[in-house]
Order: sequence, then structure tokens, then C-alpha cells
Amino acid sequence: MPDDTLIHDPRGGLPRLIAIMARLRDPETGCPWDIEQDFASIAPYTIEEAYEVADAIEHADWQELRGELGDLLLQVVFHAQIAQDRGLFDIEDVANAISDKMVARHPHVFGDESRDKSAEQQTRDWEEVKAAERVSQARTGTLDGVALGLPALLRAVKLQKRAARVGFDWPDSSHVLDKIREEVEELHEAAGHLSHDRIEDEFGDLLFVMANLARHMKICPESALRRANAKFTRRFERIEALLEDTGKTPGDSDLAEMDALWNRAKAEERQ
Repeated sequence: MPDDTLIHDPRGGLPRLIAIMARLRDPETGCPWDIEQDFASIAPYTIEEAYEVADAIEHADWQELRGELGDLLLQVVFHAQIAQDRGLFDIEDVANAISDKMVARHPHVFGDESRDKSAEQQTRDWEEVKAAERVSQARTGTLDGVALGLPALLRAVKLQKRAARVGFDWPDSSHVLDKIREEVEELHEAAGHLSHDRIEDEFGDLLFVMANLARHMKICPESALRRANAKFTRRFERIEALLEDTGKTPGDSDLAEMDALWNRAKAEERQ
């Protein structure tokens, strides 16, 4: 029988988690579900856990954040164990790789460069280091290495940032607003007589330019949309509560009544 001392040690920390995952993936004594998983099957869970971390931060729920960070850490350990099982790398290689990267990208902390820099200058330096890394990895295209798996709005911003570094960018947000008006008109025209695919293309163009506006205004579009989602949820729940006070549900109401209650919910928030 294997020694389970570390696995059952409540203060075993990261080594305990690594040992647990190794046991779960053991082909003889592990969990059938865990054994069957691969990088692709686990990737959606990894993305989901990252969003749940963001959600805990959004709600300032620090106990929840501790748990969600653990769930995300489990994903890292899971991927590393799959890699180790295949003879690719292990969790120590993962930790060493990110440590090397952080040291290399912070010469003003770990090297000879001066720390007397603005945050903006440090960001430029960071991008220069990353660009050099891409060249060393034979990624010479401006847009090479922008992950396909990113949420679409975030990927749009990253693509635009890359293009902007080589001069492909509007000088200020006023030009972006002009482009938004143009794209809205094109979408309006497409909606009248073009195919669904063409309408979707035009809608995508509009979203892409909106992401560009967010970048120019130094707004994270994902964060802005999460806030809008939260606002909508909060106000619609208020509509439901006001309707419940009269013995009604949204299904018993109509748009005019709910719109009036929406405006009331907005006014209440501004008081």
C-alpha cells in the first residue's frame, strides 16, 4: 500500500496537492474519470475556474476567493500531471519556467536596471522583452502568440495593442467613435437585406471597434461588460421584487409596466 501520510496531512500545502493529483491519475489505483482526462478535456474547466476567481474578486468575497484560487491551482497541477504522465514536463518545470520569465522581465528588480521608471515605461519595457521572446521562439509576425482561447473581447484588445505597436492605430478615440458610427450604419443596412452570416460579420466588426474604443479609453471591455451584466441583474431583480409586492410576476406584466419599474429601479440606485 502507498504511504498516504502526506495526502492526509491537513497542512501539507502544495506538495500534498501534487501528491493527491498523482494518486488520482495513477493508472492502477486512481480515479477512472481523472485518468481519462487530457489537456483538451480539462481546458474548459481551467477557463471556467479563472472566471470564478474573477467573480469572487468582483464580489469582494475573500473566503470565496481562497477556494476559487484553490480550484484554479488544481487545474494547473492537473495539466502538469498530464504532462508528466506523457514525459513532457512536470510541475517543477512549470514553476521554474515562470520564475525564469519573471526574473528576465524585471531587470529593474532582479538585475542592474534602475527602478526609477514610470509604470508606463515599465509596460513598454515589458512589451519589448516579450517581443524579443517571440523572436527567439520564431514568432516573428506582429500578431503571433495572441492566444486563440482568450475571450473574444480580450483577444480583440490584445490584437489591437500588437498592431498599435507598429503604428497601425488611430491617433485618438474620436476616430474610433467615427468608425463606430460607420459600423453601426453598415450593420443597419445589412440587417435589411443581407444573409445571416453577413449580418454576423457586420456585428462582429462593430464589437471589434467597440473593443478598440475601450482600449483607447483604457477600459477593460470584459470588466465593463461584467459590470453591465451585474447592473442588469440587479435592476431586473428589483423589477421582480416590485411586481411581487403587487402579487404579480414578469409573466403577468407587460413591457410598458416593466420599463416603468426599470426606470424606478434606476432612480433608486441614484438616490
